[in-house]
Amino acid sequence: MRDTNASAAPPLPPRGDLRRRILAGEPTIGAWVNLGSLAAAELVARAGYDWVVLDLEHGMGGEAELHGQLLAVQGTPTTALVRVPSIERLRVGRALDLGADGLVLPRCDTPADAADALRWMRFPPAGVRGVALPNRGNGYFERGHADLAAAVNDRVLGVFQVESPEAVAAAADLAAIDGVDVLFVGPADLSHSMGIPGRFSEPAFLAALDAVVAACRAHGKTAGILLPDAGSVPAHLERGFGFLGVGSDTAWVASGARAQAAAARAALGSA
Repeated sequence: MRDTNASAAPPLPPRGDLRRRILAGEPTIGAWVNLGSLAAAELVARAGYDWVVLDLEHGMGGEAELHGQLLAVQGTPTTALVRVPSIERLRVGRALDLGADGLVLPRCDTPADAADALRWMRFPPAGVRGVALPNRGNGYFERGHADLAAAVNDRVLGVFQVESPEAVAAAADLAAIDGVDVLFVGPADLSHSMGIPGRFSEPAFLAALDAVVAACRAHGKTAGILLPDAGSVPAHLERGFGFLGVGSDTAWVASGARAQAAAARAALGSA
């Protein structure tokens, strides 16, 4: 494919502002988008979050819906992150080619897992990401071969999930890797893999959280966690977490629908 000159217009995503803010130590808030809905993605993005995660691991949408969801989110100031289904070269590259601002990598248990993902996230010489100038992630020819790596490699946010005792034990080694910007605790998976499912106040679970925070602090990285709601933010911010997910579209639709149904039935009963 021939190279073309860049136009005067600024290139399309990935945008790099969120990564700069996170590496500077600024706390951020975000939310999960699981419904696979373009409208839901846009609604959440317009609500005022710093970032949203379009979830291809557990969400109801797939790569076929991802392009539209990215367009919906990136029409707002909110950063669009994609949780890939697994740490595989084609999964990583495809999400970035479609224009993701950053990736959430599930079940990153070892430094070797993180190193593989980072190689696939970066263009040579830092990595082995496949080069395709026509795709959306490269602005449809707005970047040329000569400036591709410099323009893109340092702008993509890397969020690596800690979901097992093995990952907790490796937290310091993971946080020491350039490009591992956030170590993100998945409370449900971590508690289940520790044999204490859903028991988030257990001393062993809290010790695991503290180990992740300490590893991030030691290496200038940010610890992240998914919370059930905004009421949990102050305690976790004090504990040392700075990349804070505060719910999901699925949870909000479910809780809102149940609350309204219960209130309406109560009103019927009192009429």
